[in-house]
Amino acid sequence: MLIRNATLPDGRERDVLLEGETIAAVGEDLPMPESADERFVDASGKRLLPGMIDAHVHFREPGFSHKETWETGSRSAAAGGVTCVVDQPNTDPPTIDGAAFDEKEKLASEASLVDFGINGGVTEQWVPSALLQRPMFALGEVFLADSTGDMGIDVELFASAVKTAARQDAVVTVHAEDATEFEPGAKERDDADAWSAYRTARAEAAAVRAAAEVGDRFDAHLHVAHTSTPEGIDVAKDHGMTCEVTPHHMFLSRRDLGDLDTFGRMNPPLRRERLRSKVWERVVDGTVDIVATDHAPHTREEKDASIWDAPSGVPGVETALPLLLEAARNDEISYERVRDLTAANVADVFDLPTKGRIEAGMDADLVLVDPSDSREIRGEDLHSKCEWTPFEGKQGVFPELTLVRGEVVYERFGPDSAIEAAEAGETANERFGDAVGVNVRSIERSPDPDATATDTDGEDGDDGGDDRA
Repeated sequence: MLIRNATLPDGRERDVLLEGETIAAVGEDLPMPESADERFVDASGKRLLPGMIDAHVHFREPGFSHKETWETGSRSAAAGGVTCVVDQPNTDPPTIDGAAFDEKEKLASEASLVDFGINGGVTEQWVPSALLQRPMFALGEVFLADSTGDMGIDVELFASAVKTAARQDAVVTVHAEDATEFEPGAKERDDADAWSAYRTARAEAAAVRAAAEVGDRFDAHLHVAHTSTPEGIDVAKDHGMTCEVTPHHMFLSRRDLGDLDTFGRMNPPLRRERLRSKVWERVVDGTVDIVATDHAPHTREEKDASIWDAPSGVPGVETALPLLLEAARNDEISYERVRDLTAANVADVFDLPTKGRIEAGMDADLVLVDPSDSREIRGEDLHSKCEWTPFEGKQGVFPELTLVRGEVVYERFGPDSAIEAAEAGETANERFGDAVGVNVRSIERSPDPDATATDTDGEDGDDGGDDRA
């Protein structure tokens, strides 16, 4: 495939040539492939980005396939420009031993359209020797307070798990909330905001501090999941930890709960608008390492309950990149920063050397978008099995084309699309590819040294680009 005249995140216009699963060359005026079977995409006026690596999803399978499956979750991911997902361990059975890991990996391998990683969980019953012998992505999320799945653990078990992971150079991802800092008086309320009042902002910062002390003791790499407060982010960075922020903590706050009601319950909860804006500042200025969705779908029937009975979690894998691209379209964040938050930095944090960048030799995980094609987000148009979104009515820039290691896994057709629609027929407006996803820890490799580095992405050139398009 040759993608012609694509605008990269750093603003340079380049051709991108794909051969097999990898990017063969990035440059100007690249020759057309000789094979008549090669596909040509005119990307003039379009943005080409590396596919998003979503390091935090709950695809619910095994155990909760009425909420989501690997097929539906990965279709939603592909339609949102996500080319790799990392599933968390709070399924049924929880991913805490070899048998559970093998079962989940088999389900994903058979059904996922996108590449994937599988995290191992920590409970009193976990079997670290079995998990660490398998192609596990990371350890976690390790729950320092109970959430969906009741996998909360105490400080002693957390320290033991961190010590074990540090010996294996495994990243430990942490759900940081300190239950001793929750506000019991909020349980007297029954409004939608009661959940945010109960699971306080100070609970997050306290848990991050406690986790940092353990991480420092064992010289471990801790990654704080879904940080929702500026203080939590700052504590993590002060202690050398990496951290992520979710779309709902970037774009929603407690003032949205009047509309969302119990559909806005998640852990950690939505924060006050003042805190949300400070979190967004840290996302934009480079303090936050990555964006991850914490995609955690539940059915409408399950969420339509009291604030104390509704399950925590919201879907987000299909809308994260579109929301960020809408922000970039409105000059609220740079396209380069979007690239780093969703792809390049994720690859660095979790050691994925062939993903996250548009460079010769890298995996051809690519997303093509038209920045002018801003669309209203509607749950009925999305592909998650739960069929709703907390971002209903907001605007997003959705992909026209999503590639996973050179394979088309999603394409959307329309009058302004850069994609050839002839093969799909006149009535089709989108098409999904096959289940080509693989466990990224099973295919680890270095970038191809024989790739044609026609363009070094500005590293040695005169056009001012950095070294990761």
